[in-house]
Amino acid sequence: MDAKKPLTKQRQLVYHTVLHGDDHPTAADILERLHAAGHRISYATVYNSLRYLTEHGFLRELKVGETVSRYDARVEPHHHIVCRVCGRVDEVFAPIPDAYLHQVVEDTRYRIEDVDLVIHGLCPDCASRTSRDSAESAGH
Repeated sequence: MDAKKPLTKQRQLVYHTVLHGDDHPTAADILERLHAAGHRISYATVYNSLRYLTEHGFLRELKVGETVSRYDARVEPHHHIVCRVCGRVDEVFAPIPDAYLHQVVEDTRYRIEDVDLVIHGLCPDCASRTSRDSAESAGH
């Protein structure tokens, strides 16, 4: 993180919106939350602030199979799991086994520089809804 250069007020607003959220918002989500809180800020300012914050290590930009990026204030190494039904994104801190990474290098001859694993599945809410729906349709 570039602690030498203070953040502008707009960048602080964008950063704190991501930091204090309980999800991984898109730029549109951030803009909506800032407007709902009474801040007058343009989409271009949000977008430019997000670019600055990611370039300087304050935020991580996530590409989790969607057409838009999401943002994460947790910048330490970790991975993500995405619900294929509702789109919820959660953090995964389980380490990737070294043996797996060694096998990837052996199979591909790549030099691994970064690992950003995205796992897809059903979140607990969607999984329980799917189970309930299956049970109800089996009973009819």
